[in-house]
Amino acid sequence: MNYDHQIDKALNALHAEGRYRVFQDISRINGEYPKANWVQTDGTQTEITVWCGNDYLGMGQSPEVISALKKSIDSAGVGSGGTRNISGNTVFHKELEKELAELHQKDAALLFTSAYNANEATLSALPKLFPNLVILSDELNHASMIEGIRHGNCEKQIFRHNDVKHLRQLLETIDPSRPKIIAFESLYSMDGDFAPIEEICDLADEFNALTYIDEVHAVGMYGAKGGGVCEMLNLSSRIDIFNGTLAKAYGVIGGYIAASPRFVDAIRSYAPGFIFTSSLPPALAAAATKSVRLLKENTEIRKKHQDIAKQLKLRFRGLGLPFDDHGSHIVPIHVGDPVKCKMISDRLLNDYGIYVQPINFPTVPRGTERLRFTPSPVHTQEMVDILVNAMDELWSHCELSRLKITA
Repeated sequence: MNYDHQIDKALNALHAEGRYRVFQDISRINGEYPKANWVQTDGTQTEITVWCGNDYLGMGQSPEVISALKKSIDSAGVGSGGTRNISGNTVFHKELEKELAELHQKDAALLFTSAYNANEATLSALPKLFPNLVILSDELNHASMIEGIRHGNCEKQIFRHNDVKHLRQLLETIDPSRPKIIAFESLYSMDGDFAPIEEICDLADEFNALTYIDEVHAVGMYGAKGGGVCEMLNLSSRIDIFNGTLAKAYGVIGGYIAASPRFVDAIRSYAPGFIFTSSLPPALAAAATKSVRLLKENTEIRKKHQDIAKQLKLRFRGLGLPFDDHGSHIVPIHVGDPVKCKMISDRLLNDYGIYVQPINFPTVPRGTERLRFTPSPVHTQEMVDILVNAMDELWSHCELSRLKITA
């Protein structure tokens, strides 16, 4: 076996398909997000505008959040000192968990190093708690949920995306005495569509199933206090386990689950992904706590965020660009060709100073390649104008079809 040859063959295949991933080196500019510096291979730097970031509200550069981080570093240092069960449990972690539990109207929460870790660790531990468990999973669930279910080694049933009729059909085939968990997301990040949460909860009640929801792309941005789509729809009490992140709307890092104290205690005690992982640094926990508290009170920033997203979609629609509009803040423009998708991304960066990464297979199915824009309340009107004009020119240059514009 020539191992180098096999590696080259695999990488060349990605190049040939136009979906080889190039990581651009960028350096965010403190206090000026979404501005950043693009660091090129020769060391030169060019100022660009980030249009694909998941720091949805710009909280990663909030002066109050930065101050909380600095203050906690001065008092507690940098690292956590180890795993929570040995040497890494601090008042910073406990304060953050209290805020997150209240955010989702639950009595307990458990902090992880990332939302991916939280999903994988929790979903893989649940079969240990419920022998003969069946997990029913939406087909478009995030990779972390898929991996968690796989590692749990329990029976899984995949229902078609947001298809409650198909979910019912699957539930009807399962022995009523078996434990069941329905795992889904509130907001799916690649298309920007919402789950039929109430209908899924109705089925869970009817078939005596538990509900596990990933609110990663919604916490901080929806609901009166930023508790996500469930809070917005007054459905938080019907969810058994929430998963969320601190790395997107809250602008820091980390993930968590929120549930009953019994559930949280069980996951804390049975999930290797929690037990054997060093805990989040106290300073990051303190920064996240400050961000959560700020966004619980700041309803205006959520309104501005939605207004900018609506404006961008209106402008794109006026150009006839094909995109999904499900009412969320995520704006995916469908290119449908990996080579042209990468070409537009490169031209936006090189010619217009606009940074948006192409989304290709396996993140999305082949033939649905797209540019995923995430407008934020810190994007200015001038930035919107530059982006819209650039997309208009490049769409024509690539000879891509446009939708017929109707009055």
